[in-house]
Amino acid sequence: MSDQTIIPSPCIGVCSMDESSGYCEGCFRTLEEIRQWWDMDNAAKSEVIKKAAAREAAVFGD
Repeated sequence: MSDQTIIPSPCIGVCSMDESSGYCEGCFRTLEEIRQWWDMDNAAKSEVIKKAAAREAAVFGD
């Protein structure tokens, strides 16, 4: 991936925060990750996507 490639937001339009986990029920990001998304570089965005995928897998299984 080049530095020019823009990583799109993982938002799927289900924007509701789960109070017990602190994660969005749609994209599994934290509120802070959502707030900071547009200021992150590609490396940080990739890391957030990996963390969110792991959170989702923990909830729904692989």
